Amino acid sequence: MIANVITAIFGSPIPTRSTDIIVIAGGGGGCQAGGGAGAGGLLFLGAQLLATGSSYSLTIGAGGTGSTTGVNYSPKGNDSIFGALGTALAGGGGSRPNAGDQSANIGGGSGGGAGGGTTTYNKFGAGTSGQGNNGGQGNSVGIPFNAGGGGGAGAVGSNIVGSAGGAGGTGSSSYSTYLTAVTAGVAGKIAGGGGGGGGQGGANAGGTADGGGGAGGAGSATTATVGTAGTANTGGGGGGGGVGSTTDGNGGNGGSGIIILRFPDTFANIASIAGGLTYTGPTTTGGYKYYKFTAGTGSVTI
Repeated sequence: MIANVITAIFGSPIPTRSTDIIVIAGGGGGCQAGGGAGAGGLLFLGAQLLATGSSYSLTIGAGGTGSTTGVNYSPKGNDSIFGALGTALAGGGGSRPNAGDQSANIGGGSGGGAGGGTTTYNKFGAGTSGQGNNGGQGNSVGIPFNAGGGGGAGAVGSNIVGSAGGAGGTGSSSYSTYLTAVTAGVAGKIAGGGGGGGGQGGANAGGTADGGGGAGGAGSATTATVGTAGTANTGGGGGGGGVGSTTDGNGGNGGSGIIILRFPDTFANIASIAGGLTYTGPTTTGGYKYYKFTAGTGSVTI
């Protein structure tokens, strides 16, 4: 009776659909001769009740550019946004050896790795609770300046191990079902941190990475190698470049972010998607419809 009265006064209730939303920001750029970059923040918004006819502004964050000019720290990535429901924060860049305390500049969704040097300089970037993890520390005794790995969504970036740069923090495997459905991520993981650069001198390897993060460049007695770029649409952090006695390796670019939507396949397709967004979908599998947004800014009307 009460429901009938309410409907008579206000009209039929607006239908909603329960939607899972994954928002991943762009990973940071790796640092020249320095730390691996942090992965873009990973934000999971589960069972959101999106009303039919409602519109949301989406932004998919680009990855940061690996540094090439001997700056003290490399650029962050860019935020990814799903309307007012949530913002995934950009991954932090890495820092160079003996660059001073750059911890305030290299934090983010996941934090970037430290370039190394004395304790005063050897500061990693902090990750954001609920989105990512901290970066790792570098060599604290000077040369060879092996650098720490960037943080990932699944784990902190590693401190240096022996003569190698620290490994990037592993990507998250919590959303492998979503990733498989839309062909995203790397080996079922996403948002991995970049590996730290190897130090000057002998065969000082760069740090490894997974989940879309880039590997660090190797150190060298002469010309060091560059860091590897993070994988596009994973939010992976770029690898730090190796340290050489004559030429340092540049940092790798961060991977761009991604937004994934999932809702039951009993609902209609999304009503409209603005031309500024690059997307695929719907992909229907396992009782759900999936949409994957990989670039741009624009509105989506449910």
